[in-house]
Amino acid sequence: MRGAGRGGPARSAAGLAVVALLLTGCDGPPMPVPSPAYTSTYIPPAPVVLAPLTGEVQAEGAVPGPSLAAKIDNHPDARPQIGLEHADLVFEELVEGGLTRYVAVWQSDVPAEIGPVRSIRPMDPDIIAPLGGIVAYSGGQFRFVEAMKATGVVNAIHGQPDTADLMFRTPDKRAPHNVVVRAPKLIAKHGDLAPPPQQFAFAPDLAGSTAVREGVAAGGIRLAFSAGSRPFWDFDPAAGVYRRGQAGAADLDPAGEPLSAVNVIVLRVPIGNDGGVPKTELIGSGVAWISSGGRTVEATWRKGAQAGLIRLVDGTGTVVRLAPGTSWIELVPTAGSVDFQP
Repeated sequence: MRGAGRGGPARSAAGLAVVALLLTGCDGPPMPVPSPAYTSTYIPPAPVVLAPLTGEVQAEGAVPGPSLAAKIDNHPDARPQIGLEHADLVFEELVEGGLTRYVAVWQSDVPAEIGPVRSIRPMDPDIIAPLGGIVAYSGGQFRFVEAMKATGVVNAIHGQPDTADLMFRTPDKRAPHNVVVRAPKLIAKHGDLAPPPQQFAFAPDLAGSTAVREGVAAGGIRLAFSAGSRPFWDFDPAAGVYRRGQAGAADLDPAGEPLSAVNVIVLRVPIGNDGGVPKTELIGSGVAWISSGGRTVEATWRKGAQAGLIRLVDGTGTVVRLAPGTSWIELVPTAGSVDFQP
């Protein structure tokens, strides 16, 4: 009790002093006023998406439509082809007589007309099925047409009632190399179809592509599908693209400009025989080369099923990334040849 008596008054006095100090502080200088809240002037960019077949940046909603694939003639009488320079993807394949034809695919840049279109072949369902959308062609053997229809892709065939206003024979070329498709009108007829899935992996720019980062210099590409079909590509450093040639000369579009590609993908493929018709065997795997920016990287291609995508992986198993832009896929027979030049 005595200890409590001695300490109590002292602590009470100290407490009163603190209270007095706090009270007198209320009459001191005013507290600083906070500055106005910061207002950002940053304007976020508009949403963007990648065009699924080229990897190029597009404004959101700019490429909502399905893809349109077409069997494009490559006979000398069909050249220059119509609209081929606008294609997102072009597959070149061996057909009868040592000639080649194309499966060209449009989605991000659809011209008014495409062609000339020719008949379907046995490997085309394996090429086109992963894209969905629409395929346009001039007909073909019954079993090949039925195989193409079985993929679920919308088939637009010349000479059928439902394509009478969509396909016509141009007087500018001789039959059978003159069937032309009104591409936007055909696509609009099937506007409810979904856009195609992305077919390949893409880097954000040319410098980030696998070929540029990891490949070796290869400014020229020389291919042999057969003794009479030897297309070639030469890199144009100023434009950053490969320029195409065949039959010993530049391969020109209707404006007289060489056809070009940002990426050239070469797949070595076995060729089967389907009733006398060459068939590129695309379900399987093999060696591949991917060229972008004047450089080439070796890889492996794999495709597990008809509706499956073509996968490109390097020697470490890492997915190969293409440069954004147009790609040509050269399906070169294993009996043919591939030569890269510095």
